[in-house]
Amino acid sequence: MTTASVNPLIDALRSQVRAAPAMRRLGRVTGVTGLIIESEGPNVGLGELCRISSEREAFSVMAEVVGFRGESVLLMPLGDTTGLHPGCEVVASDRMPLPVPDEKLLGRVLDALGRPLDQDGPLPVERTDSTAAKTPHPLRRQRIHDAFATGVRAIDTFIPVGRGQRLGLFAGSGVGKSTLLGMIARDAEADVVIVALVGERGREVREFLEKDLGAEGLARAVVVVATSDTPAPLRLRAAFTATALAEAYRDKGKNVLLLMDSVTRFAMAQREIGLATGEPPATRGYTPSVFAMLPRLLERSGAGERGAITALYTVLVEGDDMNEPVADAVRGILDGHIVLSRALAHQNHYPAIDVLESVSRLVRDICTPAEVEMVGRAREHLALYRKNEDLITIGAYQKGGNAALDQAVALYDPLRKFLRQGVSESFTRQQSFESLKKVLS
Repeated sequence: MTTASVNPLIDALRSQVRAAPAMRRLGRVTGVTGLIIESEGPNVGLGELCRISSEREAFSVMAEVVGFRGESVLLMPLGDTTGLHPGCEVVASDRMPLPVPDEKLLGRVLDALGRPLDQDGPLPVERTDSTAAKTPHPLRRQRIHDAFATGVRAIDTFIPVGRGQRLGLFAGSGVGKSTLLGMIARDAEADVVIVALVGERGREVREFLEKDLGAEGLARAVVVVATSDTPAPLRLRAAFTATALAEAYRDKGKNVLLLMDSVTRFAMAQREIGLATGEPPATRGYTPSVFAMLPRLLERSGAGERGAITALYTVLVEGDDMNEPVADAVRGILDGHIVLSRALAHQNHYPAIDVLESVSRLVRDICTPAEVEMVGRAREHLALYRKNEDLITIGAYQKGGNAALDQAVALYDPLRKFLRQGVSESFTRQQSFESLKKVLS
């Protein structure tokens, strides 16, 4: 073999040596209990990823470190475990790279680890720790003064949203939640929309993308998907990945809207992990870590030192119980809530927003005194009608007996019409208040 032929081989070997990691942290699988894989080693911390593999079975799967038991490491797989056996090698992995937040990322659909789910080719990536970023310092957060128009008339008037505000969308199943999210994603005054579908049915993902979001909404959106059949750690990571992308766009000076459906399935994923690692069940089976994890996620959005993330988190209320544990915890963290009513949905009233049960905590910071007074009058009319609705329905109400009630009855149908809105309709904030003013005049 000549010198000329040897040198390229040596150069190739040298490059492989340079590219190889200086140290590999290794372990071995020692047992499996339910959803938990136990291993002896490697030296890792909570939340780190490991690759479990076996040359004998041609098996390989990623797993997340979810706890420790004595000297054993507890891992939860992120994929199929067929072929797993005691003695499988466990190798600590590098951080998963996240996509670079730029214009090329808009319109893409990603999985919980930031990998493309669509067929539009590879993504530029960068290594980052942003999925575990800290919340903004409370004394450095900007105050919220500017209104954020959603394009939905009922929200922009009765439950006004500020730029950087965080709200919960409380709804049972089948009351138009996905349709409302699609309307907001298409029409809201945002530069970038980040959508997280956490624990969503596989059938509904494409339906949401093509029907509810549409080509117009997808063009300025990044969608992160973890369907209901994915392991609990992936459902958990999907929420943090979406939040990290929203933070990255916010830091670039973009006006970001974050839509997460749903925070309840996020809590269920953490409950699944907590129970598997031996946490004691607390309220309705939810483990203590669930209620510690919720503020870690929700507090990362909102107004930051520069820029803001306006966030809307859906909460699936079990049995339409607005006081169930997750709903109650989320309501105490966020800056307001929008309630979707099944009774209104049954009356073909869409969007089925119960404006009397919904509230925004920043109304007086983002609305003028005239707007606050106008909406207050409208609420009084609706509340008075609801209080006397049974009497009106059975015919016991006689016009002329109460002037305030007479006015409430007269304005009830015009206000109901105002609060209805077609899926393809969109209104500016000014148009919404002008329409409400006409109704009340």
